[in-house]
Amino acid sequence: MSKLLTIAIDGPASSGKSTIAQRVAERLEIAYADTGAMYRAITYLLIKNNLLLDDEAAIQALLDRVQLSFVRQGNQQALKINDQVVSEELRSNEVTSLVSKVAALSVVREKLTHLQQEMAKQQSIVMDGRDIGTQVLPNASFKLFFVADVDVRAQRRYKENQAANRKQSYEDLRQEIIDRDHYDMHREISPLKKASDAIEIDTSYLSIEEVVQEVLKVVHPI
Repeated sequence: MSKLLTIAIDGPASSGKSTIAQRVAERLEIAYADTGAMYRAITYLLIKNNLLLDDEAAIQALLDRVQLSFVRQGNQQALKINDQVVSEELRSNEVTSLVSKVAALSVVREKLTHLQQEMAKQQSIVMDGRDIGTQVLPNASFKLFFVADVDVRAQRRYKENQAANRKQSYEDLRQEIIDRDHYDMHREISPLKKASDAIEIDTSYLSIEEVVQEVLKVVHPI
């Protein structure tokens, strides 16, 4: 059996990770795992079940019952929680405001890291997140780290929210991204940081296709 191809893409919120990772996976005809959606799924479940973040026993019981899998819906990939396909629910302001704190819980991190590593053992995959190259797939075939100007990232998220009819001011959204960057980079467990052997790409003023091409040059150098 040939060696599996694993591509790790990390970076802060709205740096283009998920969009690019999905496009690259399609071009290479391999699997794609949106780990951010997985953390959002757990956050959604905690909110839905009215669980407190310090109730580790209840959270562990929930994690023991939950099954997460990616499914295709037309041209898009969606996340399935047990028997429920979720999409817009994961992008609510309530989930967005809480997901970083949920992702910092050791019991959640351990569960999802294990699931993500199992995915990568079974198939060639593109995986994006905040600790893929440093913690989840430290031996990935290729590692990339995306960066982008905070105003560019805020504008991207603002346009996404407008398209989905989610109400939030640009100023609040920009501050939320700044706060999340700080929290993600300074959390005790699996902080956001560039792996020492990752290639950095600034996506601020590149089109989606231009970033895809930059990634493909790394994977298949000319």
